[in-house]
Amino acid sequence: MAQWNRVLEATPEEVWEVLSDGERYARWVVGAHDSWERDDHWPAVDAELGYALKLGPWRYRGRTVSRLCEPVRRLELEAVTHLGSARISFLVEPWGSRTLVLVDEHPLRGPAARWHNSGADLVLRWRHRHLLARLEKAVFAARARSRDGAPDDARPSSGPGDGNGARDRS
Repeated sequence: MAQWNRVLEATPEEVWEVLSDGERYARWVVGAHDSWERDDHWPAVDAELGYALKLGPWRYRGRTVSRLCEPVRRLELEAVTHLGSARISFLVEPWGSRTLVLVDEHPLRGPAARWHNSGADLVLRWRHRHLLARLEKAVFAARARSRDGAPDDARPSSGPGDGNGARDRS
């Protein structure tokens, strides 16, 4: 099981604002190129989030399902791919004037679950370290936009589901 944590210079509410916005996931989830809410009630239980991964000419579209949602405290997701699925859990705890965020991930089904080992956990921990640093930056950006009254920074769109910021709910 791969776990990592980070103390963020933010309140739990500020962290939750970013965690509960499916269209911001691509800004902080390592490997995601684009994300969109597939349901109007994200992150409620059973709501889905679509995402796109991009590596050079290779693109992959997947989905993540909310499995447990305790607003401002806990969010558990199931990322579903053609290789199986993985559980990704976020725990948000007050830590003085800051917030401790713990992320825990492990495969549930498919070949990734059968082949899971300590080497895979090392890769996931590296990913979580970067994910939590990017999450903190996304929280800072949301705080600045809120303070300045500026709209969210939208990415240019060139078509539905093209991986360039377009939002489709399919």
